[in-house]
Amino acid sequence: MTETPIRDIVIVGSGPAGYTAAVYAARAGLAPLVIAGSVTAGGALMNTTEVENFPGFPTGVMGPDLMEAMQQQAEKFGAEVVWDDATEVQLEGPVKTVTTAGGDVVQARAVILATGSAYRQLGLDDEQRLSGRGVSWCATCDGFFFRDQDIIVIGGGDSAVEEATFLTRFGKSVTIVHRRDELRASKIMADRAKNDPKISFAWNSEVVAIHGTDKVTSVTLRDTVTGEEREHGATGVFVAIGHVPRTELLHGQVDLDENGYILVEGRSTRTNLPGVFACGDAVDHTYRQAITAAGSGCAAALDAQHYLAALADADPASPDQIPAAVESLGDDVTEADAERAEVAGALAEG
Repeated sequence: MTETPIRDIVIVGSGPAGYTAAVYAARAGLAPLVIAGSVTAGGALMNTTEVENFPGFPTGVMGPDLMEAMQQQAEKFGAEVVWDDATEVQLEGPVKTVTTAGGDVVQARAVILATGSAYRQLGLDDEQRLSGRGVSWCATCDGFFFRDQDIIVIGGGDSAVEEATFLTRFGKSVTIVHRRDELRASKIMADRAKNDPKISFAWNSEVVAIHGTDKVTSVTLRDTVTGEEREHGATGVFVAIGHVPRTELLHGQVDLDENGYILVEGRSTRTNLPGVFACGDAVDHTYRQAITAAGSGCAAALDAQHYLAALADADPASPDQIPAAVESLGDDVTEADAERAEVAGALAEG
């Protein structure tokens, strides 16, 4: 086990949020360490082919290429990237600890959480094998590639209806497959789908198998009432049954909502723990786009800089005057800001 010197910032996770946070922190001279992950390094975009909606790339960019460019940009300014997974965190107190799968114990005064989220999957045998070959979890990312094709969307909530409606711009037909006989989506969304001539419904149905060798050719649907199975031809399968934040590591550490997303203060990236910030899809369950993740990564780095500046401004000879340092964190001093002042005092006294 290797224990390293105390750093200013450690970023847990990569992707657009983590790498953008690293760029900003590195340019501020904070020499961030990015624990990028081993399998999930680079985030969801590593599983995306061409990204056409990220600003600055008029002809599009491959997801992995975009992530590699962000990584290289962060490293250019002094960030260190390690391809390992965080397996344990201790985030309370003035010095935080992150332990990796490789046995390294990293200490830092500030931690940025960019652990991301994963699309909730069906759990079928061929789902992953055919990912990128007809199976997708993002219509905005991949819908264009299914022009004039027969598409199914699995789900019954607002997200599924939004995906289906978007896909009508490209597909020849879109079938919403739902386990029940009525959508769970809001009335306005449901009515919009029902009135769209390109959208049809497979009620009381669930996908139990996805077929295809090199690409999707069809699915098997099972009637949830009778149990009868039937084959349905489709070359595009979009799964829209929700998202799962990658925050298992953080239970009992920072405040999470009922769905496991990290809670932050207002429009900031500050969590309930002083010196701990969160960004990207581990926080955002609404937009979930690469560009919004990158923006929140920028915000997290700036919030962390302000926090560290407050610590640096603390006068070790006068720890009772430390609370004034939180003024640099913003005009509205919250209860959490007061806690940060106490942490600064603890560091000063130490």
